[in-house]
Amino acid sequence: MKTLSNVVDGVSTPSTGRLLELVSPVTGEVYGQAPCSTEEEVDAAFAAASRAFASWRLTTPAQRQLALFRLADALADHAEEFADLESEDTGKPRATLVADEIDQSVDQLRFFAGAARDLDGRAAAEYAEGFTSYVRREPIGVVAQVTPWNYPLNMAIWKIAPAIAAGNTVVLKPSETTPQTTVRLAELAAGILPPGVLNVVLGDRETGRALVEHPIPQLVAITGSVRAGMQVAESAARQVKRVHLELGGKAPAIVFPDADLDAATAGIAQAAFFNAGQDCTAATRVLVHSSLHDELVGRLVAYVRENVKVGAPDDPEAFFGPVNNPDQLARVQGFVDRLPAHARVATGGHRVGDTGSFFAPTIVTGLRQDDELVQQEVFGPVLAVQAFDEEAEALEMANGVPYALAASVWTREHGRALRFSRDLDFGCVWINAHIPFVSDMPHGGFKHSGYGKDLSVYGFEDYTRLKHVMSSLA
Repeated sequence: MKTLSNVVDGVSTPSTGRLLELVSPVTGEVYGQAPCSTEEEVDAAFAAASRAFASWRLTTPAQRQLALFRLADALADHAEEFADLESEDTGKPRATLVADEIDQSVDQLRFFAGAARDLDGRAAAEYAEGFTSYVRREPIGVVAQVTPWNYPLNMAIWKIAPAIAAGNTVVLKPSETTPQTTVRLAELAAGILPPGVLNVVLGDRETGRALVEHPIPQLVAITGSVRAGMQVAESAARQVKRVHLELGGKAPAIVFPDADLDAATAGIAQAAFFNAGQDCTAATRVLVHSSLHDELVGRLVAYVRENVKVGAPDDPEAFFGPVNNPDQLARVQGFVDRLPAHARVATGGHRVGDTGSFFAPTIVTGLRQDDELVQQEVFGPVLAVQAFDEEAEALEMANGVPYALAASVWTREHGRALRFSRDLDFGCVWINAHIPFVSDMPHGGFKHSGYGKDLSVYGFEDYTRLKHVMSSLA
């Protein structure tokens, strides 16, 4: 049985902490172990990052760019290996993993490699008589990062790449259930980056807390639950640390009578059930005009039954695999079990099989705005459907949840599309689409979905600080 190690100061370092079992969400069997790093091991990782920062911050953008390009090439060369590890940890269908996620991670590394050479401030000028002022954009220092289990490699890249490109050094803890790709990435990076620039420590929630509360990092970045984000923000506030939070979502897909129903059906179903709905931007709510409610529900049910199959990683017909773990399976089932009497399960609503954490793609209708399934994030393959009559009503329902990460509007009317892109209170709005990502555009939300941006030059700037330099001309 394999046992993973931390990667600290460029070296794979076995931990002396207790061992956590890696359990397959497909079979329920233990396939490996990962340590729960000790306080001393966390200290050692931050000490290594601090030493490395002294020199890494002084490297040129060209040097950092070259290192990230080399890491991207190494990841591309090992794409099949990473897909195997990701599939083993998460249970995702293996056949599409390289195209769906590994290639995206390579592209994101290359984007931030390019962004490394765009660390500029405003041009120098005289704003006071006898003085020239200019602005330096600098790295923050050592960054602590915590990543989730739904997209282990992607989320690690989203955190690591901009931080390193900006001249920071990193201590990162991946999810205890899906650590393999992050460890392997750090091992590859050890042959490319100077020792201590990227450090990975393994562990559970308490290990994450140790990272957040450690006195060395000046920025804490996490992707996780709202509860975790609140705890991180509270902890960081006591030490006046900067915080970057990418949290939950409850994305609406608003469908008007003039929408292309074929496109809306396929787009919403795929966006709802990709990765078993374990995506903060997943289409979790359909708000559909009452005149076509029944038709769209019928179309969605038929599409799901025909095209959205849950299955094991080696099933070529599987659209998605299991949810991450038995606790998450129980959480998803709980939402269905607690449905009010006025709600109706149109399809699904149950576990699939007796082995692993598989749950059927589920569509629920008849819901009201204050129902739990409308208001709270499920993070599983469950789609809620609500009807509306007026445009203003649709907007109020869409915005009437604690989350504000992503939304979509489906209509052929240009003016309506623009009005909703303006008035929807979400960090991303898609028009006649839902869930595509590009490295060049920012990802992040408002309200309980957190603050700060991933991806794009805006995400890159989150890992920098501004310094005003004022020089006398005398």
